[in-house]
Amino acid sequence: MMVRAGICGAITAQQRRAMWFITIAATAATVGIVAALAGGYRFNLTPSEPLGIWHIAPLHRPVAVGDLVFICPRETAEMREAKARGYLRFGLCPAGVAPLIKTVIAVAGQHVEIGAGVRVEGRKVSSSSLAPRDGKGRRLAPFPSGTVPPGYVFLHSSFPGSYDSRYFGPLPASGILGLAQEVLTYAP
Repeated sequence: MMVRAGICGAITAQQRRAMWFITIAATAATVGIVAALAGGYRFNLTPSEPLGIWHIAPLHRPVAVGDLVFICPRETAEMREAKARGYLRFGLCPAGVAPLIKTVIAVAGQHVEIGAGVRVEGRKVSSSSLAPRDGKGRRLAPFPSGTVPPGYVFLHSSFPGSYDSRYFGPLPASGILGLAQEVLTYAP
């Protein structure tokens, strides 16, 4: 019996090598992920933009209409509700969510009208229809029309189910992390 317990309790050389391999692979993966995050790389897992790896490029000028940006939303009632409903994923932004990838469609001083769709300075924004309800049938309230305040941007995604400024309003431009650049992505 003692011999049997010794054989069953012993770790073979092959098992030790396997454990070392797994440990080294896990360590390398962890180091790689930390380095990628520190280097400005992010994984997009939402359909608002193509899925995959993106890079946050520094923005060395004022944000402009048409810029595709990474932005951290502030913690507001709308964002808390969006997080509770599952629209926003957990992340490293101060509000505890992942940065959003959205296109800037209006900047400070521009007038945004929200009706059946969105208009900026009277021009219709393509793919901007509003959904009265989300995919689970919950009511979605549009943000009221108005002028984008100083220091804010109005954001949009052409993805039909996107949760963007149509519903939560303008966000502070100070939350912009940088321009969003595709690295290795695919559209499902």
